[in-house]
Amino acid sequence: MNGAQDLGGQMGFGPVRPGPDEPIFHADWEKRVLALNVAAGAMGQWSIDESRHARESLPPADYLAFSYYQIWLAGLQKLLLAHGFVTPDELAQGEALTAPRQPKRVLKGEEVAAVLRRGFPYERPATAPARFAVGDRVRTIVMHPSHHTRLPRYARGKQGVIARVSGCHVFPDTGAHGAAETAQWLYTVVFTGPELWGRDGDPGASVSIEAWESYLEPA
Repeated sequence: MNGAQDLGGQMGFGPVRPGPDEPIFHADWEKRVLALNVAAGAMGQWSIDESRHARESLPPADYLAFSYYQIWLAGLQKLLLAHGFVTPDELAQGEALTAPRQPKRVLKGEEVAAVLRRGFPYERPATAPARFAVGDRVRTIVMHPSHHTRLPRYARGKQGVIARVSGCHVFPDTGAHGAAETAQWLYTVVFTGPELWGRDGDPGASVSIEAWESYLEPA
């Protein structure tokens, strides 16, 4: 979707300047928010793409005003409400008011390290040959969907070159909305600076994105 999270190429937000020796967390509550997201995600009630969509579909004014972990907390609240694990009154009062819904799985403390090491693989067996190969010139499609997508707005309708074929992976545009899981070939596509940003783009710059097959057409 064309939301507040899709900032690539927009002006007025300033450069990203990491602080020297910047800590991983700036406050203890940020650690708790990350832990809550890991534990809630491990329940198996939603996909990583649905959680991304929950964050990116926050009201734009909130998204731009919130810090990183405030966005994660607001997205988690949306997911818990949508899946019936909390009610608006419970969120407002900060305590359970009814018997909780039981999740599919519960992540125990002693399991966390192993689960994080293992990750959550999203590669799937291919059901058809890849349409593109390394070195092929491709053009990304132009779309303005109201649903989740991993194709950045600044890279739509642009020509690039396939640099890598990464196998078949779960297609996020449908996975984010509870549809039956599908998979598509995934490619790394490299674009030049001028192709993305016009004649003012740095001719020595390049940007690569991960693009699913339905995002691409032959150039």
